[in-house]
Amino acid sequence: MWKDSETELDFLDYDYLIQTVQSIIMDDTLLPASIGIYGDWGSGKSSLMYMCKERLTNVDEKIKCLLFNGWLFENYEDAKTAILGTILDEISKQESLSQKAKDIIKGLYKSIDKFKLVKGALKYGTDLLTTGGITSLLGITIGQIYKKAQDNIENSELEKIYSNISDELNNKELREDIRKFQEEFATLLEESKISRLVVFVDELDRCRPDTILDTLEAIKLFLFEGKVAFIIGADERHISYAVKSKFKDIEGIQIDIGKEYLEKLIQYPIRIPRLNADEVEIYIACLLLQSELDKENFQKVLSWTVKEKNKDFEKFKMNSVSDLFKDTIAVHTKVVESLSVANQLAFVLSNGLHGNPRQCKRFLNSMDMRLQMASYKNKKLNRKILAKIMMLEYIKPRIFNKIAEMAANNKLSTELSLFENGTPEKAAELKIWREDTWFLNWCKIVPKLSGENLNTYFYFTRTSLDEKISKISSVLSPAGKNILDLLMSKSDVKIKQAIEESKNLSNNEAALIIEAMNSSMLTETNINKEIVKAFLLFARQRTELTNDTISCLQSFSGSQISLGCAGYIADFANETNKQVEVLEIVSKWGKKKPDLQGAIEKLIKN
Repeated sequence: MWKDSETELDFLDYDYLIQTVQSIIMDDTLLPASIGIYGDWGSGKSSLMYMCKERLTNVDEKIKCLLFNGWLFENYEDAKTAILGTILDEISKQESLSQKAKDIIKGLYKSIDKFKLVKGALKYGTDLLTTGGITSLLGITIGQIYKKAQDNIENSELEKIYSNISDELNNKELREDIRKFQEEFATLLEESKISRLVVFVDELDRCRPDTILDTLEAIKLFLFEGKVAFIIGADERHISYAVKSKFKDIEGIQIDIGKEYLEKLIQYPIRIPRLNADEVEIYIACLLLQSELDKENFQKVLSWTVKEKNKDFEKFKMNSVSDLFKDTIAVHTKVVESLSVANQLAFVLSNGLHGNPRQCKRFLNSMDMRLQMASYKNKKLNRKILAKIMMLEYIKPRIFNKIAEMAANNKLSTELSLFENGTPEKAAELKIWREDTWFLNWCKIVPKLSGENLNTYFYFTRTSLDEKISKISSVLSPAGKNILDLLMSKSDVKIKQAIEESKNLSNNEAALIIEAMNSSMLTETNINKEIVKAFLLFARQRTELTNDTISCLQSFSGSQISLGCAGYIADFANETNKQVEVLEIVSKWGKKKPDLQGAIEKLIKN
């Protein structure tokens, strides 16, 4: 299996991104600099920063690189002083520091203590330095902050806080202290013989909005003097949201404050692209070969890969790497098998998981665990069959559950053979998926499964067959969890926000959200109509899940659905052109609720 953490091995062909970062940092005319490494959750931001760190330290041993994880300090220390202190702690570890450098460090520590006192003056929640930074950028007035605070704080205390804020925002001594801090820090870098300081800020998008803003404001202190670079790895949408949420109630803001703030702070944004099918195939092949081969043989693979990519990266394929081991039958067989599985998975995972490296790695880890579990039960699973079944589990969990049920009842083989042989119109149990393009293509993938006994495979996937909303939510990305929460909120505004944000979701996460909402609704005696509305609005935006949604509707009883849901159900049927299928479901509901059946039938277009 593979550790779900950052790595210094480049399986993702990020070298061109590493060189871009390196060129900025090694150019004295561009320093001090702030670099944003932007990417989705699991896209490889942390790994890219680790690779950059290794490259820079190899280029120049006098470069001081340090990693700052803001999430680790959350709840323990003020984020602003934490990052300042971490930087000084690292520099103080330098060997042969001059006495002058040591004295400067002592003075800078005292400055940090003073900043802590300023922070303490605003203990009721209006953050001085963050607010000060925002005001200097966007012109928000002290009066607006005062107005916002009136709603939450008693008048007697409010006057004291207002006085403190006013004094500190206009405090000449504080401004001088900040300037002095910047000048002395630049001098410290010269005295400590550090050629340039590079601070990698990671996990920032996992922090609370106030922690994010504190950290970013601390970074601003270093962007005026000296050979300093900050590399911030984050999902820019989360950072932008943190800024907007902090100042959402301040009147007079007509601009996208989150976007404006980021554009002013980050000078060089670098975005990690999503992997395409070819890149996913290479990535999966490298992971599988890393697991199958010893270090010496795997190093041969890596060296060959770099050499061949440099010839023409656009035409590069992994296929011929097996030629390296044609004289060693056992190794050659392992390589060919790994390449075959990578090819089998690539297109499905690049589309279904948006080519997300972390999700791909988790898929492979889950597959590997199941192969191991089977071996502990003295069973040997075919990796290609397991991989094909797991594609269905990840991308189409609704069909996966149905097929598992049919396999257990010995009904699957005949039905599945109809799809595999190109005659799905004869299917009965799986008829709602007869026109599902994804499923039809899946059935064509080698190996065919209709002649296989799949019960053993489903035995080792039992946990996923009984997933509830909390379990499903735990495997969603932060963005996916947020969308699920918004959809379950029963708020029109939040549901609308969820629909808008869901446009960037992978097919896998969209399917998981459908399953999570369905699991929640099935437990209700009377399903809330706002949840039904959110469920169907979301499903209408995800056309690849139309048939899965119909399957979910089939699982409800008429007694669970209120008359107020009739319009939402009819709209779904009309928008997706699934009137026949929905009317069939509604006729069953009508046995217990004829008024519901009648209302929906009137609204559905013939």
